[in-house]
This record gives sequence, C-alpha cells and structure tokens, in this order.
Amino acid sequence: MESQKADMFLMSNSKYFPSEMMPQIKGALEKADSSRDSFIMMQSYRDPMIMLVVSLFAGSLGVDRFMLGQTGMGILKLVTCGGLGIWTIVDWFLIMGLTRDQNVDKLRNTLR
Repeated sequence: MESQKADMFLMSNSKYFPSEMMPQIKGALEKADSSRDSFIMMQSYRDPMIMLVVSLFAGSLGVDRFMLGQTGMGILKLVTCGGLGIWTIVDWFLIMGLTRDQNVDKLRNTLR
C-alpha cells in the first residue's frame, strides 16, 4: 500500500486503534501488497466508545463480552450478574482497550 493511502486509512480509522500502535500499523500497511488494499479499506471495526456505552448499560449481562466474541466470559458474566457488579465496573475501564486490541488483531489477520 502506498504511504498516502496508509496515512488516509489511519486518519479515518485512528479512533479504532491504540495510539501507541500507530507507527507499527503504518509500517505494516506500507509493506502490504497493493492487491489487499480493497480488503483493508472495506474492513469494519468496532467503535470503542460504542462498546463503552454497551458496557455501561448492559455490561452486567455480559453483552459487551459477547460482542467482542468472548462467549465464555460473556456467559460467566451473565451467570454471576457481572461478578456481583465488581467485574462490570472493572470492565468499564478495560473494554475500550480490549476493543482496540481486537481491532488491531482483525487488521493483522487482513494483512496476512
């Protein structure tokens, strides 16, 4: 991918990735084969802010973990009512980072 395209991708999608990973992501995008450009551009990512809102309102039911694809954790959270509320509160601080990390993994799988 050309440097300009990589910069445009990062500008439009920067909220989906951790800021400390931006140089590594840019490097990986620039090394990517140009035939993968359309796959990379069409990829959709989860918005960390939306995940925080979901966690605030339905986190005790494990909905946030189900949305991240962590079914086991979602069921455990559902059965324990969010760990009696403690786990829910902890997830309020962790869910945005988990979402961004999942987005990075999704991008890496697309680049392979």
